[in-house]
Amino acid sequence: MLEKIKETIDYIHGLIDYKPRIGIVLGTGLGGLVKEINVEGTIPYKDIPNFPLSTVKGHEGQLIFGKLGGKKVVAMQGRFHYYEGYTMQELTFPIRVLKMLGIELLILSNAAGGVNQEYEIGDLMVIKDHINLMGDNPLIGRNDTGLGPRFPDMSEAYDKKIIRQFTKIARVHNIHFQVGVYAAVTGPTFETPAEYRYIRTLGADAVGMSTVPEAIVARHMSLPVFAVSVISDLGVEGKIVEISHDDVIDAASMVEPKMTLVIKEMIQNMSPKV
Repeated sequence: MLEKIKETIDYIHGLIDYKPRIGIVLGTGLGGLVKEINVEGTIPYKDIPNFPLSTVKGHEGQLIFGKLGGKKVVAMQGRFHYYEGYTMQELTFPIRVLKMLGIELLILSNAAGGVNQEYEIGDLMVIKDHINLMGDNPLIGRNDTGLGPRFPDMSEAYDKKIIRQFTKIARVHNIHFQVGVYAAVTGPTFETPAEYRYIRTLGADAVGMSTVPEAIVARHMSLPVFAVSVISDLGVEGKIVEISHDDVIDAASMVEPKMTLVIKEMIQNMSPKV
């Protein structure tokens, strides 16, 4: 793993000499945040050694280096999913690369289905905790202590300080948001009504097909994580309707300006070292 990471980083450094402080993973329908980045370099995933390729609509598939809110960032415009056929180690490999490039904070975004009856389509949900229902874990297998400990602590998977910053900024701009628990499933099918009830009973407020593996790998490397979901559909009894991937993209795109505003200002207000 370390050899592959070194090979990948050497390639990236051969194209752009840049040390980002913040890494951002843009989920389904949320790639528009890059319009706010003062871009200094772009590398397609297909050109990067050891990188997977995005195969899902709404995931452009490129690394973008530049400044957002006055801070150096690297954005993944498109992520990878377990249902695409990648192993957990493959789909989280880019997170390890971002860490080795120098980032000190990982920001994750996704589109998710709300299972909390108080949620509505278009809500932003700050993730305070997660439930892994994917039946797999990216840390299964031989552990490399050069990357992190065998048994990493997950008592604070999502950074409370950054959550407070986000909520403060959202309130200033009168942007409605929720704070909840995200459940990760494999997909690619959307959930049945019975599965929605099951997920809610377990204590989740929203369900999706990403984010948790990335958060686990980040915390394995002692990298702070902040994550936010856009509620793009509802798994609430009486509100469940037939949904397509295009519907998810459309719903996420409508809320994207609000998320972009808060994340940009949140980054801008962070300490100079980040």
